[in-house]
Amino acid sequence: MRLSARARIVGWMLVVVGIALTVAVSVTWSTLLTRLDHRMDLELGNEVEKLRLYAEKAYEPKSGQPLVDVEDLLIGYLQLNAPDRWETFFSILDGKAHKITAIPPPVRLDTDEKLVARMATATRVERHEMETSKGTVHYAVIPVSVSGDSRRGHFVVAHFYDLNRDDIVDAVGVLGLSALAAMGLAGAAGWFVAGQVLAPVRLVRQTAEQISDSSDLTRRLDVPGDDDVAALASTFNHMLDRLEQAFVVQRHFMDDAGHELRTPITVIRGHLELMSDDPDDRAETLALVTDELDRMNRIVDDLLTLAKAEQPGFLALDNVELADLTVSVVAKARALGVRQWRVDDVAEARLPADRHRLTQALMQLVANAVRHTADGDLIAVGSAVRDGRVELWVRDSGPGVAPAERERIFGRFVRGAGRTGAHDGAGLGLAIVRSIAQAHGGTVKVTEAPGGGACFVMSLPLWELWRLN
Repeated sequence: MRLSARARIVGWMLVVVGIALTVAVSVTWSTLLTRLDHRMDLELGNEVEKLRLYAEKAYEPKSGQPLVDVEDLLIGYLQLNAPDRWETFFSILDGKAHKITAIPPPVRLDTDEKLVARMATATRVERHEMETSKGTVHYAVIPVSVSGDSRRGHFVVAHFYDLNRDDIVDAVGVLGLSALAAMGLAGAAGWFVAGQVLAPVRLVRQTAEQISDSSDLTRRLDVPGDDDVAALASTFNHMLDRLEQAFVVQRHFMDDAGHELRTPITVIRGHLELMSDDPDDRAETLALVTDELDRMNRIVDDLLTLAKAEQPGFLALDNVELADLTVSVVAKARALGVRQWRVDDVAEARLPADRHRLTQALMQLVANAVRHTADGDLIAVGSAVRDGRVELWVRDSGPGVAPAERERIFGRFVRGAGRTGAHDGAGLGLAIVRSIAQAHGGTVKVTEAPGGGACFVMSLPLWELWRLN
């Protein structure tokens, strides 16, 4: 039979508590019995000593002289010394039962003539045990004699051992019942607490089952507290966040790829279907198909870059020297067109960043500036540290970007009008720039450049900065 975690926790708890209580009750029982035996021995010895002291100090009430009569001594001591619970005293005079304490005992031992006769033969203090209708009795026989009195007297102290032990049995029984009640309460409390502690675990399982059934990754666990179980629920929520983000990225990639690749595929299929055997027509068709395939390849690369930008591991951080980055981008950009290439400013600092991704973003901005400018126009690249942030920018002297378009152009498949008014590219370049900036914890925006044109600025946080000496 498969038990739930809750039942196993409570079961093991009850086993441990049960063993502990059993050991406690057993030790208590054994200790109390040992103490009872020791107390019986002490009390019997104590009665011998008390009788001896009484005999040494006993006097006649009227004359004030020491007692010289055994009978008076025994009667006086019985009147003075009251027995404890489950204890009895009686005296023997000349071999016969004489007096017994006023408190009636559970069993009258003095009525047993054979027992009394045997006790009367004692010449020294003797201790014995006997069985009665009330269980075992421990008794001591103390010979008593007085100088000048020839009569023989004995004083008997008897303890009903089993009755004393029954008191212990009752006490241990109450202790055992209390232990059982405590186990019951502990089991109920443990069942409740285990249910509360394991509730997040059940919630995790139920949520996982619901997600498996419905593929709904928007569900989250709400577990208050700061214990390990709450941490488990928080970790599960983080895992769901990553899974949901991965599914969103996958869905966007599929939607974008299906949307953007459908047109070149249709164009390629149409031209291939209409292609004739004429060599010139075939060459023209092959050139067009090759161009469309190249465009498809660029689109797929851009889509993969955007998809990776939303996944862990997109950045390979290193200490990037901003001055070297700025100058190297301008050097690479000169091959893109005949422009007035300029370095505006360089930041003499290092930034923990991905040099390859920053170069990719700046080259995208440079290529965008080339498309929107003519030969001889100005394109400048710069970097600076301002207000605790690193700014990387590319500005040009082109037509600029209308204020209404400055946010929209960073969306996917949004194309801006080029220098000739034609729509170039797939409209993913600026989206890639924004993804790279966001991956670094920064932003990108476009403003109007001094003297006209557009200025694209990436602003990155200074997580850690080393000033160059």
